[in-house]
Amino acid sequence: MHVNSISDDTILTLLQNGTQQEKGFRLLMQKYQERLYRQIRRMVGTHEDTNDVLQNVLVKVFRSIDRFEGKSQLYTWLYRIASNEAITHLKKQKRQTTSSIDDEEVGLQNRLFADSYFDANAAQQHLQNALTTLPDKQRTVFNMRYYDELSYQEISDMLETSVGALKASYHHAVKKIEAFFKEQGVG
Repeated sequence: MHVNSISDDTILTLLQNGTQQEKGFRLLMQKYQERLYRQIRRMVGTHEDTNDVLQNVLVKVFRSIDRFEGKSQLYTWLYRIASNEAITHLKKQKRQTTSSIDDEEVGLQNRLFADSYFDANAAQQHLQNALTTLPDKQRTVFNMRYYDELSYQEISDMLETSVGALKASYHHAVKKIEAFFKEQGVG
């Protein structure tokens, strides 16, 4: 049986059974770890940081799975935790650095370019560079809408923000990306 064919209900039942909890968590990781990795990677940029954040997410999920109320899809809940952990990581990273914002952006852009795990064509590289210039919320909304192709309502459910605010964030992100491309002579 393929892990993606295992229902969330089955995984949750195993997680809530003390003797089957480890098996349930293993299935949860097999089913969702790659998707969560891609989501976090788009937010934080480097493979090493992504692995750190993903590990924090999995620990948080393991410790708090009993608080999952089932009001949303399991992946929606996981996505929200991963987004929040990625944003927390980015904020912590910004606090730890004493360099200017321009230096941070150039540093992240250079790490993306030099990262051996990041295999992208030139257009994708330019987009990633542009994304590093966005505020965290705009970057998150853009990633969810553009890469994950989520509806505004799905994003609203995950981030607990109004659809109107999300549309505004996405619009501002697109305008900033366009301006970045124009400034860089791309496109």
